[in-house]
Amino acid sequence: MPPAEEYDYSFANAAKSITHLIDAKGVDTYSVYLMDYGAPIGYRMFTEHPERVTGFVIQNGNAYDEGLREFWDPIKAYWADPSAENGDALRGFLTLDATKWQFTHGVGDLSTVNPDNFWHVQYLLDRPGNQEV
Repeated sequence: MPPAEEYDYSFANAAKSITHLIDAKGVDTYSVYLMDYGAPIGYRMFTEHPERVTGFVIQNGNAYDEGLREFWDPIKAYWADPSAENGDALRGFLTLDATKWQFTHGVGDLSTVNPDNFWHVQYLLDRPGNQEV
């Protein structure tokens, strides 16, 4: 994964990158599995080339503002104004405790959650440059 100063980490650019990959592989049509932050990427791919998408499987992928409740307010503020102040308000989401919460919130039996999941994600979040505004 390139550092942030070498790659535009946006939904639009991620959609372009994935489209380039499937083009290079010679894939003409495909079904899309969307989840969470992957939804805006897949939706953009569909918008650009609806004739290529044969179907969707959507899991927790909002396509409407009403699905982005109060939890999302600081994130929406950053999207609207990516200032250092708005970025700093999100730093709590980058901690190991927050990452574990993403995988364990609402789970009745925590022994069913493989810790490799949150350790892998946290490793990626902690990469140099990832927490820069």
